[in-house]
Amino acid sequence: MPALTLIADSGATKTEWCLLSNGHKKTFFTQGISPYFLNTEQIVQLITTELLPRLKNEIITNLFYYGTGCLDPKNAKSVKTALKSVFSKANIEVGTDLLGAAKAVCGSSKGIACILGTGSNTCFYNGKKVVKNTPRSVGYILGDEGSGAYLGKKLLQYYLYDTLDEDLKSKFIDRFKTSREDILDNVYKKPMANRYLANFTIFLAENRGHFMVENILEDGLNDFFFHQLCKYREVWTMPVSFVGSVAHGFKDVLGELCHSYEFELGKVLKNPMQGLAKYHGSKE
Repeated sequence: MPALTLIADSGATKTEWCLLSNGHKKTFFTQGISPYFLNTEQIVQLITTELLPRLKNEIITNLFYYGTGCLDPKNAKSVKTALKSVFSKANIEVGTDLLGAAKAVCGSSKGIACILGTGSNTCFYNGKKVVKNTPRSVGYILGDEGSGAYLGKKLLQYYLYDTLDEDLKSKFIDRFKTSREDILDNVYKKPMANRYLANFTIFLAENRGHFMVENILEDGLNDFFFHQLCKYREVWTMPVSFVGSVAHGFKDVLGELCHSYEFELGKVLKNPMQGLAKYHGSKE
């Protein structure tokens, strides 16, 4: 039987799975797997109901899982235990989403790798592993500068403080049909507030060119450069590459900020799977 490799790239919002076999690949999507929100049994249940039926009884040989929250050893153990209970015959490696992003954009070369999606994170990658992650992510409440949650929060602040001009305010109300009470309830009482906040970045993408939108984007992404990227002395000598929906959607702003900070802009990918499939495919 041919060796089957399964790769997982899991964020807070969704998980992308890629099955590799003899140079061919198939891609599947499930809900996001965050060990901060899901315990081992819930992860097993999610994989069993959403992924296994699509794999059609394929026997997985190698499984490379890159996911949010896996820097914490307890979380990584929980995920690995769940995967092992489902894929009992596979050789399983669990790494951080940051390592997955670094392999996707840097391959076997040195560089600064960044995630800008629902959340944000950065690292210096030496071509084999993450050797510096400073500052470590502190989540969407205390940090995640430049992320979808961070930009969405800034937009909501403009709306709730009645800072938006009449044109933009009218568009916001028509687009989301929400209220102050609904927003506060979703942010402070309901689960997955980071996903809720990140959903508002679509409004920023739809209204590019408006000076207030451009201010939110520039300020929010500049906060990421200042508070996260500038902590690396290597950032002035290595390419800076990005992965994530926010990075891909606003790559023009990233390019302008890289120019201002005198950084070399590397790759910008919407998601890391294409790069990860190439990386692991070359090692089959």
